[in-house]
Amino acid sequence: MVQTLAPATHRDRLAQLRQLLNERALDGLLVNSADEHLNAYLPESRKRRDWLCGFGGSAGDLLVGRSDAWLFVDGRYHEQAAGQIDAALFTLCRLGLEGEPTLVEVLQQLGRAAREQGGRFRLGLDPFTVSVEQWRTFERQLVPLAVELVALESNLVDLARGRLEGVPAPVPSPLTVVPVAVAGQSVTAKLAAVRTALDRRGADLLPITRLDEVAWLFNLRGSDIPHNPVFVAYAIVTASQSFLFCDPERLEAGVGAALPGEVQLLPYERYGETLSALVQQDGSSRVLIDVQRTTAGTLGRLGNCSIIEATHPVTVLKARKNSAEIAGMRQANLQASRAKTRTLYEVLRRFAAGEALSEAQIAALIEQRYREEDAFESLSFTTIAGIGANSSIVHYSTPDPACRLAPSTLLLLDAGAQYRMGTTDDTRTVVAGPPQSEQIARYTAVLKAHINCARQRFPRGTTGAQLDGITRSCLWQAGLDYQHGTGHGVGAFLNVHEGPQGIHKLARESFVPGMVTSIEPGYYLPGWGGIRIENLYVVCEDETDGWYRFEPLTYIPFDAQLIDIARLDEPQRDWLAHYNREVYSRLAPGLDADEGAWLAHQCRHGLTG
Repeated sequence: MVQTLAPATHRDRLAQLRQLLNERALDGLLVNSADEHLNAYLPESRKRRDWLCGFGGSAGDLLVGRSDAWLFVDGRYHEQAAGQIDAALFTLCRLGLEGEPTLVEVLQQLGRAAREQGGRFRLGLDPFTVSVEQWRTFERQLVPLAVELVALESNLVDLARGRLEGVPAPVPSPLTVVPVAVAGQSVTAKLAAVRTALDRRGADLLPITRLDEVAWLFNLRGSDIPHNPVFVAYAIVTASQSFLFCDPERLEAGVGAALPGEVQLLPYERYGETLSALVQQDGSSRVLIDVQRTTAGTLGRLGNCSIIEATHPVTVLKARKNSAEIAGMRQANLQASRAKTRTLYEVLRRFAAGEALSEAQIAALIEQRYREEDAFESLSFTTIAGIGANSSIVHYSTPDPACRLAPSTLLLLDAGAQYRMGTTDDTRTVVAGPPQSEQIARYTAVLKAHINCARQRFPRGTTGAQLDGITRSCLWQAGLDYQHGTGHGVGAFLNVHEGPQGIHKLARESFVPGMVTSIEPGYYLPGWGGIRIENLYVVCEDETDGWYRFEPLTYIPFDAQLIDIARLDEPQRDWLAHYNREVYSRLAPGLDADEGAWLAHQCRHGLTG
């Protein structure tokens, strides 16, 4: 439906939603961050939670009851959420802080209250926006406490929005083909690898709901979601057939011809009925389901067939980059490193000349520099350009045209680009003018944490949780920590966040060669500012058999005046010196004389003595 009415207030939106709850005899509705494809980044028509409460972060759950509403966000979004929601309408629950309730704890309280009245708390959920694992977790935690989970046939936020304003119609983007020289494998070869993985698990059917997995499997890209080169689609792979569900008109010209003949193209809306028909043909289908990456709605379409629970084979295959993908990632990240280095030079040069750029100007400048490099497609996420106190907001995404650099203030610049050969993401924190002693101490502590992880050799079977502890160790010794993960997987001209690999406290996936991850420790103090240092790395074989190491993809100088070299131990100094020499040798040929001189000064811990 095309939007034709004026936007309603958040109070009116809540009132309309509560009317729908009453009509369906529901006591509450969970509005989570994800859509039907479990995306963290959403097209406008699927920003349901944002529409209801105004919070625009990539993670956070909204619980709406008959008279109250609660927003639950983790440490990345405590400050952002507080500034975006109306405290008169929504209670902000800051997860991780002592005394702040979790979603489950609030629902348990509501369930107990309902049971005291002789009833149950009926909680509505859209099963196509909840993973199988999350649905089961809710059942285990809530059903015994008088909370009844109600699987809805229609999304109530869409219905409310339609009544008040109309839901914006999706605007399908044109699709492009990724050449085999860039992808490293043909679609036929990828389908064969998927079927081999299915056969190994004893399965013969695989539903694919994640958009980056669909895009990777069919060597296609789109731009339906800002910053993510994907398109809205489903797929199904069986032992002898493959199906792609999207708007057939998008596969005009050479796009459809680039697909193997076995791929059957069907409208997006036919995914559910086709899935049900395939498993009901003889009743003997064995369907592989990844409970973390498949929706409860998809599982509900499978009837009584045999379910095999395992990690999604496309997830694993996609995470282990082949040689062509790694080469593309190296090239893309070198270009992005040059663009950000030139940006930092320009920002600090102009500040020294008396021109204090604003956050908005800096965000525009980094995008301009990215665009000047070959094969630019888009940013890979909304640029974070935080000055001073704003740098402590972990996912600050609204660069302020009125907030400008001032003497001794920190600038945290977290940005990335999508190039046709790879995806980039990196963060640097710099100081305008002379640094303060506390800034030097905190920056050096974060740099030490980064180096400890980046230089770590590790044996086969090492998980992200183990590497997370190694990274944080030196910060913990100083009584410091940060409320976000240390690293996330990154796609090859795909989503800037991908699994299954990651470096955080709950990461259980073992790292293997070909995986790409960020390493990004930080320090944040509201009102003072924040520091984050982020590079991308690819996992490589070490010289010692059975051991692995990280090889940098990002080559950007650190702010030398914020480094207290005396606080680094000898191995850390050696790593920094080697890294600085690599930064200079790779970037200097593409810079002008003034930029090169500035780069040499920033890399002085390595180029001199």
